[in-house]
Amino acid sequence: MLFYYYFGAIFIAIDTRSLIIDRQDNMSKEFDQEFTEFIVKAIVNHPDDVRAERTVDERGVLITLHINPEDMGYVVGRQGQTARAIRTLLKKIGARENARVNLKIYEPEGSRQQHFENKAAAASAGVASPAPVVADDTDTSEVDDLTF
Repeated sequence: MLFYYYFGAIFIAIDTRSLIIDRQDNMSKEFDQEFTEFIVKAIVNHPDDVRAERTVDERGVLITLHINPEDMGYVVGRQGQTARAIRTLLKKIGARENARVNLKIYEPEGSRQQHFENKAAAASAGVASPAPVVADDTDTSEVDDLTF
């Protein structure tokens, strides 16, 4: 069976037959953990660095996702859309098994601080985002005498 999912700007087709085959080969992992790794490996630039840890407690299942720091933007997405979509899919998978599944994206300590330091250093060095190009030779004579 083939499922299609749309994550903001990312479109993913999932073939459940390949997931079933992989699941039969490696029975030590749970399906929700496998599914998370499968989805994220399709999105990131460093799929070998993707690792998911599964823990079960009284509040449900927690999947902690470890990825390459360079791929953090791909997994989180704009305004968290991609991460939200992955969490929604995991909740649906958990609902089939009557389990509450949550996703935590592991962020190494100090990575945000390093990001802000790099951003501040670039700003102080005079590296700024490019200014929009404005054409000075634009003819505005048609709209100069408009009244409202």
